[in-house]
Amino acid sequence: MITIVDYQMGNLRSVSKAIQRVGEETLITSDPGEIASAEKLILPGVGGFKDAIAELNRRDLANPIRDFIDSGLPFLGICLGLQMLFDSSEEGGQHEGLGIIPGEVVRFPADPALKVPHMGWNQVQITQPTPLMQGIEPGTHFYFVHSYYVKPSDRSVVAIEADYGAPFCAAIWRDNLHATQFHPEKSQGNGMKLLKNFVSLDAPGE
Repeated sequence: MITIVDYQMGNLRSVSKAIQRVGEETLITSDPGEIASAEKLILPGVGGFKDAIAELNRRDLANPIRDFIDSGLPFLGICLGLQMLFDSSEEGGQHEGLGIIPGEVVRFPADPALKVPHMGWNQVQITQPTPLMQGIEPGTHFYFVHSYYVKPSDRSVVAIEADYGAPFCAAIWRDNLHATQFHPEKSQGNGMKLLKNFVSLDAPGE
């Protein structure tokens, strides 16, 4: 069973359907107790950072998410669900995140040659062999929709990069914590393979 956090801003149904297509049941919930007892947890997200963090706090979900990640069980953040793991974001002002990964969320720089948001398919490069990318070739394309990107303080957590005017972090990995800036649920076959890899994960040490 894969538990998906519902805070009224995630692309819940598309993520749930994608997980079901790779053979696993899902539970969409905003109940802190159900999040605390999850076997695997996904934090999806679309929309603005400020409103998303406010909703997590209003629903008393921030601490259960932190506690789940501390438990060592498999966790996946998607898009805004990646960005909220960081200390802060400059989207719409300066706002505190969950503070799980040191670093910040910043906007793509103004460049007449680049459209913001960064939207569509982009090629990724694996910077460390994350379990999510097992069986997926370097140079694969995934689907992105975002105006802001994460800048980890510690480069060792960067698992995947893409290029949009300059290289940026497209996914992170630290122990049981995995998170992608791109949308695997919208990335066709390779996205399904990535989600299947997540579904197959054991907790570290198992």
